Amino acid sequence: MSEILSHIDAGVMTLTFNRVDKKNSLTAAMYTALADAVEQAERNPEVRVLVFQGHEAVFCAGNDIADFLHNPPSSQDAPVFRLLRNIAAFPKPVLAAVAGPAVGIGTTLLFHCDLVYAGDNAAFAMPFVNLGVCPEAASSLLAPQMMGYHRAAEALLLGEPFMAEAALEIGLVNRVLPPTEVNSYVQVQARKLAAKPLSSLLETKRLMKAGQAALVQKQMNEEAASFGRMLTEPAAKEAFGAFMEKRKPDFSKL
Repeated sequence: MSEILSHIDAGVMTLTFNRVDKKNSLTAAMYTALADAVEQAERNPEVRVLVFQGHEAVFCAGNDIADFLHNPPSSQDAPVFRLLRNIAAFPKPVLAAVAGPAVGIGTTLLFHCDLVYAGDNAAFAMPFVNLGVCPEAASSLLAPQMMGYHRAAEALLLGEPFMAEAALEIGLVNRVLPPTEVNSYVQVQARKLAAKPLSSLLETKRLMKAGQAALVQKQMNEEAASFGRMLTEPAAKEAFGAFMEKRKPDFSKL
């Protein structure tokens, strides 16, 4: 069974993270499948709305670390960066249904969604510093804008989780629901959008995003360059080595 499921119905393409036994952690192959699907959704006239969803127990636990170490994003053309560029520039409405853990890209991709609905079990985390790297997906720009600088600094510098109610308060999510209802609720909202005139949706989203579209792409490129460089440095090597060896990392001399 595919680890990324794609389904089109009533003008809505739904992309489902389907690797629950691994907490929906993403591999390079999954990033490629997602990037391809987002490109197809943009080109396909039958797709008017795009939805990302996971399972009621877990949305996405970020990178599969073992696969990540074998397939590091060493260039701007890496599948993960391609996916992020595609989502950031996607012209049609994008919705996300988030329940359970949303780690790393599981949180940062939400900054590029138009509507986000969360289960009351959702836990968001951006632990990049703890892995010896830096933020991606223009989150170093968008998190301070949305959350305010101090709360963004807490989320990005400490890398600790924050829960659904906190995400609602800062505007990262639109509504908090029981976990078993999130996916179905998002489908209802997506179909409402799909029934509206696409030209109006496209122009409204373009106007809302136009003021910083170029800045977002510039920030993503700068983050990607830093991320690739930092992966080869001692802090990241210690962090990922400790993760694989199931021990606490020691950054005392780094």
